[in-house]
Amino acid sequence: MVKRLRAFGLAYPGTHTKSPWPGHMDLAVKDKTFAYLSVEGEPLSVSCKLPQSQGMALLLPFAKPTPYGLGKSGWVTAQFAAGDKPPLDLLQAWLEESYRAQAPKRLVAMMDARKTGGAGTGAASGAKRSTRPAPGPQKKKARP
Repeated sequence: MVKRLRAFGLAYPGTHTKSPWPGHMDLAVKDKTFAYLSVEGEPLSVSCKLPQSQGMALLLPFAKPTPYGLGKSGWVTAQFAAGDKPPLDLLQAWLEESYRAQAPKRLVAMMDARKTGGAGTGAASGAKRSTRPAPGPQKKKARP
């Protein structure tokens, strides 16, 4: 299951794995972690930043605030025993919410453009808007 979650998270724009210490393969965007995942072969553990759904997530029997003070910043950890059937759809939704919370806006816009099948336009795709007025007809200055 951890392989599937890691592959799911790596499909987002700008994501990569990050190994802050031996035996970890966390998900990050622009070197900012958005998901802490257990090591393959160990019982599944997933920690994500959930600014919108933290309250609801903590009502689930397998969820708790992430230790080391991260829970105060909206991080939630889901832990499952061997043999449990983790809710893949829910965990994928958590990965997406956490990615959106940690990623730069232009990468989130890129992800949204992929979902809708468009390339994105204007500010939503990261293009800079000019604040200058559009050029109009030029008037010649009269000579003195």
